[in-house]
Amino acid sequence: MADPSARPHANLKIRRLRRADLPGNTAALARYLVGKILVRDMARGRLAGRIVETEAYVVGDAAGHAFRGLSRRNRSLFLGRGHAYVYFTYGMHYCLNVSSERPGIGAGVLLRALEPLEGLEAMARRRGTKRVLDLARGPGRLAQAMGVGPEFDGVDLCGDGPLWLGEARLPRFRVGSSVRIGIAKETHRPLRFYVRGSPFVSGPKRLNP
Repeated sequence: MADPSARPHANLKIRRLRRADLPGNTAALARYLVGKILVRDMARGRLAGRIVETEAYVVGDAAGHAFRGLSRRNRSLFLGRGHAYVYFTYGMHYCLNVSSERPGIGAGVLLRALEPLEGLEAMARRRGTKRVLDLARGPGRLAQAMGVGPEFDGVDLCGDGPLWLGEARLPRFRVGSSVRIGIAKETHRPLRFYVRGSPFVSGPKRLNP
């Protein structure tokens, strides 16, 4: 697992986020979550990573899964902010989103990449690679590394369950923004947020100045 880009933080003190901590606006939440921690508690240890890249899918967004209204598939997007929306894509990957508005309004934030902090060996086994940079760079890899599947759809990420959002004292960083990646509609909107200079961010270099 030796890798110059790895920054493990054993016994990192992480505080659970409360719903009141989360901004009530989708774009603001996407920016706010950059630098926060995604945690998965398991019987044999903890997985944790700093969120280094997000994308907002705001109310009325034609690129968002809630655009056509409430359905069985997207119902978690219509929960109050801070719940998990997990969906399957391309017939092979799960993706993890955070619902972002008040109950009954569909919108969310896609978690695109993590900087692994704890549980790197377990992440590597899940991912089938020891390259730390590739453990959780991209939304499909992120979900696989953290063991997130459909069983977490609708879970309260501000609750006391095994998958949750937190914050910790980590080095300061700057947040950049760009257009979103891999969509065909509303491609002009600067709703992607990321840690500037982080090697764990996904996407082309031109979008990560």
